[in-house]
Amino acid sequence: DAFVQAIEPYVSTNRNELTDGMCIQAIKLIDGSLREAVANGHNVEARTKMVEAEMLAGMAFNNADLGYVHAMAHQLGGQYDAPHGVCCALLLPIVEKYNIIAAPERFAELAKIMGENTEGLSTRDAAELAIKAMRQMADDVGIPRSIKDIGAKPEDFPLMAENALKDGNAFSNPRKGTKEELIQLFQEAYDQE
Repeated sequence: DAFVQAIEPYVSTNRNELTDGMCIQAIKLIDGSLREAVANGHNVEARTKMVEAEMLAGMAFNNADLGYVHAMAHQLGGQYDAPHGVCCALLLPIVEKYNIIAAPERFAELAKIMGENTEGLSTRDAAELAIKAMRQMADDVGIPRSIKDIGAKPEDFPLMAENALKDGNAFSNPRKGTKEELIQLFQEAYDQE
């Protein structure tokens, strides 16, 4: 959840230079310590860096807000009694790929922040690299690939999409979507392997 709470404010319509700095530092800390903190829960240094990252991400999203990942994760977790962080991680690559069109430069910067080599890539290709890095992070810490794995059912997607658009986090998403588009995002998160 800390990772998503650092990424969403970075692309939020309410972002600013102060929140950008918090997000960047949080993402770097998470990228450098989450895998170790999950693999070795006794590593105090890695866990301390995660606490610092969460604090920074929390300050950022309290000022710049979040987006559709959280708006949709609230519906997913509430409907299926699934852990919030898992719901966020399952939706992150799908939703942010959808958002690229609204903020390609921001996503290209995210790839660099996450340590990806974007040299020679177009802005769009660099942005896509950020999405791949997000998916890899989830894979590395054992997040399932599909919302099927937490019991999601396609017949629930229309109501979940409608409610997600009413969620307070939806209003600062960089791309304004429709109910049909959010249904499709839930479906993509269901179909992904």
